[in-house]
Amino acid sequence: MNSGILYATSAFLCWGLFPLYFHAIDEVPPLEILAHRMLWSLLFLAIVLTARQQWKWLPKVLQQPRVLLSFVASALLLTANWGVYIWSVNHGHVIDASLGYFINPLFNVLLGLLVLNERLRRGQWISVGVAAAGVAWLTWQAGQVPWIALILGITFGGYGLLRKTAALAALEGLSLETMMLFPLAMIYVLWLSFHGQNAFINTPHDSTRWLLAAAGPITAIPLLLFAAGARRIPMAVLGLLQYLSPTMQALLGVWVFHEAFTTDRLIGFLIIWAALILYVAEGLWGSKRAK
Repeated sequence: MNSGILYATSAFLCWGLFPLYFHAIDEVPPLEILAHRMLWSLLFLAIVLTARQQWKWLPKVLQQPRVLLSFVASALLLTANWGVYIWSVNHGHVIDASLGYFINPLFNVLLGLLVLNERLRRGQWISVGVAAAGVAWLTWQAGQVPWIALILGITFGGYGLLRKTAALAALEGLSLETMMLFPLAMIYVLWLSFHGQNAFINTPHDSTRWLLAAAGPITAIPLLLFAAGARRIPMAVLGLLQYLSPTMQALLGVWVFHEAFTTDRLIGFLIIWAALILYVAEGLWGSKRAK
């Protein structure tokens, strides 16, 4: 339990700083950044697996269609989450992206209820209802559904659930996911190169090339930490720790990237934060009573 909390906390602290990384390579189109994340991640993971002589699991997994199918699903959820997040950061929607990860813990609670048969207490139901009211307020004020936040919350919640119940450990599972994504990423990068649009080759900045190559460890290490933590702690605890990342991202959006934070948006965020505070308080009270 303690090691799981440490792993998950480290992952969320890393993700909280991600807007700085993607902003540093905003000259590269989001889809190409996504492709490079897949390519360099697999290279990094292959080096790790080779160094640890940890390839024996792969032939066995390839003979288990059900396991492969579950990792196809988690790979697709991960791709969708990565793509929307990169686009939102590079198009000035860091605060909207942070809202998605504020909402995500409550999706974890619902998934724990619906899929893992985890029971919700009255306070947890109330916190989910208050958060839904906050999303409804933001939708009404903006005149449109906060699709960035909802997509990020749903995709990462689903990914966390699949990784929690996965048949493979953190390193092997992430390696299998990136193996599945690698062919698509390679085809896309080769297509860009053939048409003279590969930013990795065309950029005049060596720093951009180094940052794109660093996408491997930058992507893989937090995901490994998250997957290792998700397997060791309940979904509710995972959701509690996850507040670290969106808080850091929201502060970066306001203070570093100077995104607009209107009164109407503030009210919506306050409602959702109230739901999270209620959820945390209820969890602490429940733990105290249990002791």
